Amino acid sequence: MTEREEPAAAMAATPDIHPVLRHAALALVAAAVLVPLVATALGGFKTLGELRADPFGLPASWEWRNYWDILAGARYWRQMGNSLVIAALSVALTVLVSAMAAFVFVHVRFFGSGFLFNYLLLGLMFPAATAILPLFIKVRDLGLLDTYWGVVLPQVAFGLASSILLFRNYYRGLPEDLFEAAVIDGCGYFGFFRHIVLPLARPILATVAVITFVHSWNGYLLPLVVLNREALYPWPLGIMAFQGEFSTDWHLVLAFITLTVAPVIVMFFAAQRHIVAGLTSGSLKG
Repeated sequence: MTEREEPAAAMAATPDIHPVLRHAALALVAAAVLVPLVATALGGFKTLGELRADPFGLPASWEWRNYWDILAGARYWRQMGNSLVIAALSVALTVLVSAMAAFVFVHVRFFGSGFLFNYLLLGLMFPAATAILPLFIKVRDLGLLDTYWGVVLPQVAFGLASSILLFRNYYRGLPEDLFEAAVIDGCGYFGFFRHIVLPLARPILATVAVITFVHSWNGYLLPLVVLNREALYPWPLGIMAFQGEFSTDWHLVLAFITLTVAPVIVMFFAAQRHIVAGLTSGSLKG
């Protein structure tokens, strides 16, 4: 065996431990995600005393009534409906505005486009919680307190920066020959955007829609500040119904959280393939 062949033989004899480490890391991440979800779902089947004594074990007796009482109440469905309306409006406006704005930044050349894009990206540095007082004053001055729009418009404003960035990276990964061929055929900007870009952008559309929906669905601080009537409360504010002055029905809180988070989990798994494609498309260019 020559000197060059010895290192190659040694490398071939060495067991490949990388897949083992990779699967072990994935298992740890999956456990970190699944254990709280499973514990929350199981906690909804327990009594309050059993939940305090054994928060992570299986229920001694399955209290199905905890879930049934919530599902049978009109308050739960009203709050789910409010959350759905707010999330649907937020998704529609965010996807529409960010998709068109990103298209302009990629295909339309105008003075100050780079400065304007960087200015929009500054929104990634400031979460909504840092501007909650100015937001409340502005919403009040616009007469949008106790309305869906008082929650939707700020959510859209703070979600545009990341959404435009995702759309822009995806558009830049599309072949430039498509735009040149469309221009030669007499297709304008709007026609190219509507008939060519949007059909090809289904993965990133699903990605932005799911991210925006989850963010709006789980929003707590902004609805708490803007909404005062219980009839308009989304589900995060509905948890306050199980909190008393001196105690909290944690078993009912866990059951309520399980019922409200389950639709988002189902929607995420249904759109998982499009989400992965939308997030990884821009990283393959260049």
